[in-house]
Amino acid sequence: MAGPVVITDPLDPRVADFRDLKAGDRPAGTARGTGTVIVEGVPAVERLLASPYRVRAVFGVPRRVAALDLPDGVPAYEADKWVLSEVIGFRLTRGVVASADRRPPADLDDLLAGPDPAAPRRLAVLEALNDAENLGSIARSAVALGVDGLLLDPRCADPLYRRSVRVSMGHVLGLPFAVLPEWPEGLERLHHAGYTTVALTPAADAVDLGDLDPVAHPRTAVLLGAEGPGLTPEAQRAATVRARIPMRAGVDSLGVAAAAAIAFATLR
Repeated sequence: MAGPVVITDPLDPRVADFRDLKAGDRPAGTARGTGTVIVEGVPAVERLLASPYRVRAVFGVPRRVAALDLPDGVPAYEADKWVLSEVIGFRLTRGVVASADRRPPADLDDLLAGPDPAAPRRLAVLEALNDAENLGSIARSAVALGVDGLLLDPRCADPLYRRSVRVSMGHVLGLPFAVLPEWPEGLERLHHAGYTTVALTPAADAVDLGDLDPVAHPRTAVLLGAEGPGLTPEAQRAATVRARIPMRAGVDSLGVAAAAAIAFATLR
């Protein structure tokens, strides 16, 4: 395959996907959940290349582009760090970015059932989690700790937003996600599919998370709320059980990404 094309003009239209990323990764005035998927860094771009997402282009400094095993047909561009920075709008320490076409969210029924409707399965369910970096961190923990997918309420951040993909180290690209449009009433669909829904809360009257037997509950969905307010009372009432992570006296809660990782590991 031909080598990468050298870019010397920051206004070159061939790298338009990467222009002014500091302002976001979708055109101004377009809806959340639209626009190209932007991936940063060699490990994350490698995960993109192994994912079902169609890669549009790769752009970076020569050493980083050369580190990638690019398949035929993927347009590759390289530039010095100054031109790269001028195109994307900031200094990119990871040295390479890639763009990809979006894929639609997974079909909700397919995500709930999984490849084998009788097999154990775990999901993370996010309510109003509007911080893209927290979402990315949760996605990374989910993949590492065996969670099979994400369910998002309508107010959640875009899991394919650039900062979410970056913090997840590209792992979010391998994690199916779907939107649960009716909230929290839609949790009944999980119950009908055999899931025990576990609402995380620091409330003193919640059960100890460690007392939940994952063998007795082979299909489990962990509900997580936004940093600060946590899960709404309505979501907690709609869940099968409310559970807390036991902590030292004087510490009332953990950050949502840390709490998610502990819950995923506890309920393996």
